[in-house]
Amino acid sequence: MLFSVFENVLDAHAPSSRQIVLAFSGGIDSRVLLDLLSTYRDVHPQHRYLVIHIHHGLSSHADAWMKQCEAWASDAGLPFKGVKVKVENNGEGVEKAARTARYQGITDNVESNALILTGQHADDQAETFLLALKRGSGPAGLSAMPILRPMGHAHLLRPLLSVTRAEIEAYAVQQGLSWVEDESNLDCKFDRNFIRQRWLPPAQSRWPGLVKAINRTASLCAEQEALLEELLESHDAIVRPEPKVLALHALADYSEKMQSALVRRWLKQATGLSASQAQLNTLFSSVIAASDDANPKLHLGDWQVRRFQSQLYVVPEFEDISDWCGSLQLSQIAVLPNESGQVALFGDGIESTRHKFDAQGNRVSLHLRRPKADEEVSIRFDPESVFARPLGRQGKRRLKKLYQEYGVPSWMRRRTPLLYYGETLAAVAGLFVCEGFEGQDCDFVWHKTH
Repeated sequence: MLFSVFENVLDAHAPSSRQIVLAFSGGIDSRVLLDLLSTYRDVHPQHRYLVIHIHHGLSSHADAWMKQCEAWASDAGLPFKGVKVKVENNGEGVEKAARTARYQGITDNVESNALILTGQHADDQAETFLLALKRGSGPAGLSAMPILRPMGHAHLLRPLLSVTRAEIEAYAVQQGLSWVEDESNLDCKFDRNFIRQRWLPPAQSRWPGLVKAINRTASLCAEQEALLEELLESHDAIVRPEPKVLALHALADYSEKMQSALVRRWLKQATGLSASQAQLNTLFSSVIAASDDANPKLHLGDWQVRRFQSQLYVVPEFEDISDWCGSLQLSQIAVLPNESGQVALFGDGIESTRHKFDAQGNRVSLHLRRPKADEEVSIRFDPESVFARPLGRQGKRRLKKLYQEYGVPSWMRRRTPLLYYGETLAAVAGLFVCEGFEGQDCDFVWHKTH
């Protein structure tokens, strides 16, 4: 029965040849998956199979687990790869850090469009639902885990999501399987383990159908969320002039509930993150409703939500590069720091490099004279105390004031490349050439990353 469930799910998602990868921890769930996959491989030899074990280094048993997993994969006749990763806890907890490292270690070692199998089951789904409930999540969070989701350049598939832990344990005993026991799974300082060890058992004892009921509720939430997404999609063209930009004038035409739904959907699609109700409230009260002369922002993971000229923007959390200075050789491409793009000053003798550079998107260019022999060309970013006279303008003005006139968002004012000939500002990328540097000898090109 269990193999039938497994086979039906894989057949539905692998109708043609593709790489099928088992994320193999060696625990009972993935051990059962290995047994099922070896049988499936015999029936479906058209696919390319791989078993990956991630060595986190968090347990003293990690080396022994990897050797054991390799032996089990070898016994099953499936190719094996052990991958050691470094778990970096950046304050978000060991569980999340280990999961991030694990998923990255897997995606780094699989083919494009690979199908990555993990062993989550119906009890795991119930635990995920309860964790989301504890956080006060809405329908999106209560939808818990989907059976299939993108994972980098591959897809993650949970073929046993409809199967209970009891059914998996019964299969393992029936097949005479052995598996490793991760001692951390018993540590109730982790919320999931507390739910699994302390909360669910007595609740299931009182309500035997609880896990199935929770899974049914999660499925209904997912269905409602999918319907909401379908209904909201038609409004995207109205409120989004660009994927990471939201027009506030257009948003204001909707009811408060629609505004919240549209903003939440926009943030999810622009950043991949789900904003909490508290973050959404802060966004409306402190960013959207801020005074016109304010420079409000909201931190959301590794992103910032900024407001400028009646529009919301999602931008990455950038490092300060205003002290950076780099030389620029004529007709050579320079890579700028911290994802601020590439620049080039093209002169005569343009080769194929120029054509490839021009073919990139998000390109802005300016024409100016060739630098003199004694003028070293450099790129800088700091606008502080810099004065400039754009071509055709009377008198010099502070660059900060010019940025305001040209409509440069505040977060880009220390990320816009400044072209210097010697110690004199010659041009501001994408905006203007300074008086005295005009000409048709060179083309100053900036390809913006963000």
